[in-house]
Amino acid sequence: MNRNISATKVRLIGKEGEQLGIVSINEARNKAEESGLDLVQIYKSSDYIVCKIMDYGKFVFEKKKQRSAQKKNNVKEIKFRPVTSESDYKVKIKSLMRFIEEGDRSKVTIRFRGREIAHKELGKKLMERILIDLKDLIMVESKQKMEGKQMTMMITPKKHN
Repeated sequence: MNRNISATKVRLIGKEGEQLGIVSINEARNKAEESGLDLVQIYKSSDYIVCKIMDYGKFVFEKKKQRSAQKKNNVKEIKFRPVTSESDYKVKIKSLMRFIEEGDRSKVTIRFRGREIAHKELGKKLMERILIDLKDLIMVESKQKMEGKQMTMMITPKKHN
C-alpha cells in the first residue's frame, strides 16, 4: 500500500474501476494523494504490478462485513445414527463444538435405516444427550422433528454478552 509498493511502473486502475494505463509509481502515488485516497497493490503479474486508487479503510471494512454476512448463512451438518458408537459420538460432538465455536449454525441429523425407524425413541434419547453435552454452548433454533427417515434439529451458538 502507498509507499510499500516496490516497482518503477504500475498498471493503474482509478477509483471508479477505470483503466488509467501504465504509469510510473510516483505518478500513481500523486494521483492517489490528489484524490485523498490510498494506492493499493491488487495483483502482481509478471509484467506490471496492478494498483488501484481506493479508500483502504473502507475496503477492509467492506471485506469484513462480507465475511460476517457470509458466516451468518453458513450451516454445518453432522449426521448420526441411532446406534452410533461411543467413540464416533465423541468425535462428532467434538466437530459440532468446533462448528459452534466458529459461530456457525449447525444441523444435527439422525438417519434411520431399515427397521431402526421403529425405534424413534433411540433417536430422541440421542438428541437429548447432544443437548445436555452442549447445553452451555448452544441454543435450539428448531426443535427435533421427523423428516421422512431422519430426525433433524437446528442449533446455533449462544450469544455471549
